[in-house]
Amino acid sequence: MSVTDTEATGPTAGLTVGTAPAVLTPRHRLVLVLLLAVQFMLAVDFAILNVALPVIGKSLGFSLTNLQWIATSFALCAAGFTLLFGRIADMFGRRRLFLGGLVVLGAASLVGGLAQNPEMLITARVFQGLATAAVTPAALALMTTSFPEGPLRQKALGLNGALMSSGFVTGAILGGVLTDLLSWRWAFFINVPVALAVLIIAPRVIKESRPDERPKLDVPGALSVTLGLLAIIYGLTQAGEKGWSSAGTLVSLAAGAVLLLVFYAVERKVSAPLVPLAVLRKRSVAWGNFAGLLAFLTFTSLVFPLTLYLQEVLGFSPFIAGLSFGFLGLGTVLGGTTASKVIGKIGTKQTLIVGGILQTVFTAALVGLGDDHSWMWLMLGASFLGGIGNMLAIVGFMVTATSGLPDREQGLATGLATMTQQVGITMGTPIMSAVVTAAMAGTGAAAILGGLKVAIAVNAVIVLFGVFTSAVFLRSDRPTVQ
Repeated sequence: MSVTDTEATGPTAGLTVGTAPAVLTPRHRLVLVLLLAVQFMLAVDFAILNVALPVIGKSLGFSLTNLQWIATSFALCAAGFTLLFGRIADMFGRRRLFLGGLVVLGAASLVGGLAQNPEMLITARVFQGLATAAVTPAALALMTTSFPEGPLRQKALGLNGALMSSGFVTGAILGGVLTDLLSWRWAFFINVPVALAVLIIAPRVIKESRPDERPKLDVPGALSVTLGLLAIIYGLTQAGEKGWSSAGTLVSLAAGAVLLLVFYAVERKVSAPLVPLAVLRKRSVAWGNFAGLLAFLTFTSLVFPLTLYLQEVLGFSPFIAGLSFGFLGLGTVLGGTTASKVIGKIGTKQTLIVGGILQTVFTAALVGLGDDHSWMWLMLGASFLGGIGNMLAIVGFMVTATSGLPDREQGLATGLATMTQQVGITMGTPIMSAVVTAAMAGTGAAAILGGLKVAIAVNAVIVLFGVFTSAVFLRSDRPTVQ
């Protein structure tokens, strides 16, 4: 594995990217802590404003119809530009893009916290999304090139997956706490000291990583795939708000599909494609990312019907509802921290399958939820165990989708994996929202409970389909000795 390393001083002098020892040294632990801290912060950002949206709307004068753009503007940029920034990281250096993205993220968070009107806040969210699209694949690429394939990389990716998934849950809890005790503005300000700390330490700890031969940027491919993803994601958000048959939804989804077909045609002909089709033909990349898409889609979207259940059916406050998801977060942490050991014993494919089966079983169990507080035991227990299964599947996906590729393609591989993750996160809630709305027969708590049960059942079926495709299309691998 060949990378270009720049000079480093201080505690990491002599640390060579891509040649990690068989055990985690103190130097590697510091690299890992920094990268994980940033990934956790980015995951928190996806969810931290959800609880605070009504308060923000009243504070800054957002109309009810425009309130969703606080979340949508971030999600569009975070998911739509990820693949492009993954390739830019390969071209100009992963550490360089990582640090530059952190500067933008810190500045945008400060502007968002100081926002005095809707335009200022939406602008901050756009730049937060762009920074997330740059930092996430760069951080993941730095992680995969800092730790070689095998137990160390599996451990790093397991911790990364656990912290990212728990970050979504933490964001929901933290958003409610900060809004109630301080102000919604602290949901933005909290990023600033974290970004500053990483910017101070990272240049001395993390070496530059990029291929010896700098790849060219496929401009037609970059434009078509970025615009295509933006159109698809926008269409999905419209489906959640206006329904799948609305003109805006259909036009946007159709335009996205056409642009992605254009992207495919471009990639077949250009000499230096953004995504070499040979890479997509690898089963580990194609089906690994498909499994990851479904894992992220189902995990993040399950929070939506469970939030409805806790608040609209059982009558809990947003704060108590947020705390209830702590059990789901504990499950994801346990799954992430044990995933590398499970992979070492049964292999990556089997870990993906076992995790998916666990998630399917305990998601399906939630269909039995009733309309009084005595059913909380089922929700808490099933979400905890389902979280373990989901995290096994997510770590299995990350290891599968980034393995067996040379260093020059790690930025591409991690860009694809990150795009998969963020598109899944963005797609999930609109899909579940549309299912709940379509399945509700009437109004009131009983109708809501009926609609969310249908959505939970659909969620379980999607997970099971992912298990099936992984079992059929992914090749078995030998367990790695721990």
